[in-house]
Amino acid sequence: MDTELDDLRDMAKTFFEKEVTPNVMRYIENKQVDRDLWNKAGDQGLLCIDVPEEYGGGGGNFAHEAVLIEEQAYAGDSSWGASLHTGIVAHYLLAYGTEEQKTYWLPKMASGEVVGAIAMTEPGTGSDLQSVKARAIRDGDEYVINGSKIFITNGGQADMVLTVVKTNPEEAAAGISLVIVPTDTPGFARGKNLNKIGMKGQDTSELFYDNVRVPVSNLLGAEEGQGFVQLMHQLPQERLIVAVSNVAAMEAIFEETMRYVHGRQAFGRSIWGFQNTKHRMAEVATDMRVARSFLDECIGLHLKGELDIPTAAMVKLHCSEKAQQIADKCLQLHGGYGYMEEYPVARAWADLRVSQIYAGTSEIMKEIISRTLPAPS
Repeated sequence: MDTELDDLRDMAKTFFEKEVTPNVMRYIENKQVDRDLWNKAGDQGLLCIDVPEEYGGGGGNFAHEAVLIEEQAYAGDSSWGASLHTGIVAHYLLAYGTEEQKTYWLPKMASGEVVGAIAMTEPGTGSDLQSVKARAIRDGDEYVINGSKIFITNGGQADMVLTVVKTNPEEAAAGISLVIVPTDTPGFARGKNLNKIGMKGQDTSELFYDNVRVPVSNLLGAEEGQGFVQLMHQLPQERLIVAVSNVAAMEAIFEETMRYVHGRQAFGRSIWGFQNTKHRMAEVATDMRVARSFLDECIGLHLKGELDIPTAAMVKLHCSEKAQQIADKCLQLHGGYGYMEEYPVARAWADLRVSQIYAGTSEIMKEIISRTLPAPS
């Protein structure tokens, strides 16, 4: 942290306190945030803050993005898909887009005029991205896209979707490409926002492509078949984003629970007066500190361009698993109130469960890590 990041944190905290926290329950009821939240964030310079200024961004780095992710978690919100919009979609465009693609899309994303999404998962394909069935077959100067996607964050409000397709259906990884699809293109449709056990205010939806035609110039990258490599290169940042959110959620849950156990009375004294409570919170504080230390190390590596795939898998695995365990312990200390949705700990307990699934399941993380473990000498 430095003065600039401290100032950003203050600004972000004020924004979330004013624009987000009072509306959390409405977002949950509507299964999406208010569309103008994106525009308000753009006006404040809180979108694409780690995108170069020449493309309308804030000119910062991942540390700036991490501050925003943390403040969203501290505000108790899991509805707004800003971290995916800014930290993932924008960076695919920044890393692989043509100059024309970057100058067209990134300023609109930074202002909030355009909401971005990325569509990987399909009804029959989750972690095995090589097996996607959606196709983009070239027809002259256009791609004709057919297929469907599911569990797409920002899917309900997205104006542009980076879509993972097979441009060569005969190939596995070598046949995958990413194609930019504006959502006002004929043949594109979206289903209703899905009912989830957590993150209920996030517009997660199905997407459908029925002979959707886009220009060949919407291909992301210099040539077809680069999509799988692009995905693998960008996934470490996506997994780090999950870890940042998880650790901030741990810290928020800890603070909330400490307030509760000191204020709640049982058997003539505060819950904090019982040894079991003190020991549980000691465990939580220790796990939280270890996770924060590992996360900060990984952020430092990422800022230097040195965060490798197995280490990103480790931090995502560790932080997502620990966050769920901490949420469970803290919910238990709330008793029956911990099971009520209006209590932040209950929403966090349900929200965090998906962290062990999206951006690569815990089982996939373990597989990635195990491949790098040295054999005995």
